[in-house]
Amino acid sequence: QVQLVESGGGLVQDGGSLRLSCAATGSIFSINTIGWYRQAPGKQRDLVAGITSGGRTNYADSVKGRFTISSDSPKYTVYLQMNSLKPEDPAVYYCHADGVGGSAFRRTFEVWGQGTLVTVSP
Repeated sequence: QVQLVESGGGLVQDGGSLRLSCAATGSIFSINTIGWYRQAPGKQRDLVAGITSGGRTNYADSVKGRFTISSDSPKYTVYLQMNSLKPEDPAVYYCHADGVGGSAFRRTFEVWGQGTLVTVSP
């Protein structure tokens, strides 16, 4: 069973920075894509940034130039460096991954982390 363990959320001032981390654990054969989504109260969960096993990244338009996603592939860990945080950035940030897992039998997986709260103060 694959699980995602997130850390790094918290309170930061407007214009400040935070770094989120997400570590995938369990029986993992390969990860296709791993990334971050966010959900503000009353809104849908939207993609923030993602990275593929080949290193290709994509970002929501609202975070381009401010957020950077990176990964430590051997450790199945992904980071989201968030700079110049704005009042519209607060949300629960969720890590998401899909890939192939299992030891004796391979099977695809898609998992979500438990979420980490990011708050921006004026």
